[in-house]
Amino acid sequence: MPAFPLYYKVLNLESKSPKEVTIEDIRAAYRKESLKTHPDRFPNATPEERKAATAQFQTVADAYYVLSDPARRREYDALLASNSRSYAGSTTADDSANFFSNFANMFQGAAFGSAGAPGNGPAEEEHAQEGPFERPDAEATFGNVFEELLRPEVQKTVPWWTFIGAASGAGLGFIIANIPGALMGGYAGNRLGAIRDAKGKSVMAVFNTLAADQKAEILRSLAFKVLGTFNG
Repeated sequence: MPAFPLYYKVLNLESKSPKEVTIEDIRAAYRKESLKTHPDRFPNATPEERKAATAQFQTVADAYYVLSDPARRREYDALLASNSRSYAGSTTADDSANFFSNFANMFQGAAFGSAGAPGNGPAEEEHAQEGPFERPDAEATFGNVFEELLRPEVQKTVPWWTFIGAASGAGLGFIIANIPGALMGGYAGNRLGAIRDAKGKSVMAVFNTLAADQKAEILRSLAFKVLGTFNG
């Protein structure tokens, strides 16, 4: 049987008891640990190193997913307490993956007060069908938490529609009204492009289209803001 994942330890919060850990602690810890393990911070890593970083990045997302939600956290804490003698503690990616794939019914059982499986009533059946404990998408979790920090860095790196709009508008304006038209068209195209940059895609969607070196530069900048270092 796989080891029970120690999510407080994954987020480096084991110095406090679970009852003392606040949601602010969890969010701050996730920001630090996810930046330390984000595979795009290391574009020159070997395939093996990148694979290991990706696995640990997913485990950090798992921990945040479980502990950041009050209901999931209550259920996890109850399971952690009741199974502390039955399971060896673990912080590995494999055990976190096994936990999500094999023990969803334990979460549901804790939620409904049973020993290990959901009840038979309509509410329990609906809860089970929804699959609320599917393993989270690590990149989506990262994007959601870092939205306010990622946005200025991404927009500073890739305002491509602003440039494309300006160039297209200037070209069309020049054809219609020579240099004055080019100036007016360029300005209008620039503004339209800026609107497209702001509303056309989510910050994380734009980030994922960047080259590896651009991603690494953005993540190093975020690391400096969150960790106080580019390499920590």
